[in-house]
Amino acid sequence: MTKRAASQATTLHSIPQLPDETLYVGIDVGKYSHYAGFISRTLLQRHHHFEGCPTLTFSQSREGFSALVGRIGEWVPLAQATVLLEQTGHYHRVLVQYLQELDIPVYIMPVQKRPVGLLKSDKRDALSLANHLYNQLELGTQLPDTTHLVRRLLPPTEAAQQLKAWMQHRYELIHECTRRKNKLTAICDELFPEFVTVIKDPNGPTALKLREHFPTPQAMATAPLAALVASRGRGLPSNATLVKLQRLAAQSIGTKDLIRQRGLALEQSQLVRELRLFQDHVQQLDTEILAVVAHAREGQILTSIPGIGPIQAAAIIAAIGNILNFPTAAQLKAYCGWAPKVAQSGISLNRAQLTPHGSRQMKQVFFLLVVHAIQQENVWARLYQRLVPKKCAFDDRYGSYRNKLKVIGRVAGQIIELVYALLKQDAEVLSQVPVGAVLPAPLCYDADVHERHVNGAYRPLKHNPPNRKLILLPSP
Repeated sequence: MTKRAASQATTLHSIPQLPDETLYVGIDVGKYSHYAGFISRTLLQRHHHFEGCPTLTFSQSREGFSALVGRIGEWVPLAQATVLLEQTGHYHRVLVQYLQELDIPVYIMPVQKRPVGLLKSDKRDALSLANHLYNQLELGTQLPDTTHLVRRLLPPTEAAQQLKAWMQHRYELIHECTRRKNKLTAICDELFPEFVTVIKDPNGPTALKLREHFPTPQAMATAPLAALVASRGRGLPSNATLVKLQRLAAQSIGTKDLIRQRGLALEQSQLVRELRLFQDHVQQLDTEILAVVAHAREGQILTSIPGIGPIQAAAIIAAIGNILNFPTAAQLKAYCGWAPKVAQSGISLNRAQLTPHGSRQMKQVFFLLVVHAIQQENVWARLYQRLVPKKCAFDDRYGSYRNKLKVIGRVAGQIIELVYALLKQDAEVLSQVPVGAVLPAPLCYDADVHERHVNGAYRPLKHNPPNRKLILLPSP
């Protein structure tokens, strides 16, 4: 037995059972192994400082996870243990799933910046996490910095579990498609810059067919018209357009270096094949995503809201995971990156802007969602048109209003609040349905009800709000 194992065994046997206490476990996640620190009232009384409390090193395997659970079970029942982890990469996901299957509460928090001059070790980090969890849950310590708050992590819904990996992969595929399109555009500008004067999109299906079969202006200028016609799709572009394209190719100012042309032509052919492969993968993913959204309760609720399509709904479901992870709509807005960040001091400083925190993907999703929604005839477009004259300054030079982003942020915030209200109501209804009973239909968005709410006839979703303690002031 090694010295570390002997020390841990001695420490374990010298600590009594803790049946009436909550054991707080902080886990410093690694790639191959993790470090766990254990803190409770009795442990702190015995060791006087949290850095002297017991720790455990365990591997990223079933044997290691079993060792962790066995160590917890030797002190308290599993129902009295609470675990805290930092969101670091993907190495913690398997451990979180294992703990949640055992009904062990799991909390997460963002990665914290270590103070300057503080020693760094896995043991200290694990015990610091356990102490952080103990302070907030056991002692009720309130922290002014919201990034230091711990958050209960509930298992994702079935739809979210399916869509999370797909949406992330789709996001990466779209990014790769954009990179290939940018490279193809740069090659077109160097080989045949006049191409875009005839065909506006050099990366469209027809344009890629022509560029693949006739990679250089010389090849396009000397090709028979019948060959160009055979390469086009659905009768477009017209024969007259193809003739004009050949005339421009014969007089192109593109590079004349044959060696350079050969290198660009080879790169262009490879990029075209890669782009088509990525686009095929995106189309295959979209087919699966649309099927999941159509059958999921969350998908039916979200797609009933104006401006939210199936892909946007899938992105929202995958990002949220479980709406019960967010106690308030404000926390969901902050997670989506659409919460206001206010800076105010006296009369010299009074500024409000969007928080730089939150999910970058969700911030993009809701921005594009609002931009698309305000171009249609719906409640969001009417809200946008009503707020722009009130919130934005009119520029006489351009004859339009400026700084419309603040109004877009307002509309995005209201959409997020509506998403939260509908999903939270549905989750609470499902939690009250007995096992095996028929599930009620999901509560979807109703435009008539929303219009009545706007006109003053507001009716909250919760008919029986919780009783609040009223403080009766003495009569004068």
